[in-house]
Amino acid sequence: MLWNAVIFGPDDTPWDGGTFKLTLQFAEDYPNKPPTVQFVSRMFHPNIYADGSICLDILQNQWSPIYDVAAILTSIQSLLCDPNPNSPANSEAARMFSENKREYNRRVREIVEQSWSAD
Repeated sequence: MLWNAVIFGPDDTPWDGGTFKLTLQFAEDYPNKPPTVQFVSRMFHPNIYADGSICLDILQNQWSPIYDVAAILTSIQSLLCDPNPNSPANSEAARMFSENKREYNRRVREIVEQSWSAD
């Protein structure tokens, strides 16, 4: 009921080359309820909380049993380079994404480099 997963940063984005670890915790009522998904890797992103929790509609109010693990991971991967700064889980990252994209991208590159050596 506890899965480990890895997603790669999408090509040609600041996340390119990153290897990010997550856990998926499935409850007994899956697929009627979404799994709890959290990043294990350290992240700097407008829609990812400090504890690794992800603010993503399909993991909350837009969940549907038709989503499989591949769809969940693909959605999270898409979220990396297409954040929603209007629903921030990390207000510093959201502000930087909106106001100083260059500094935001620099911070993301640091996270990508850390992902190579992280356990």
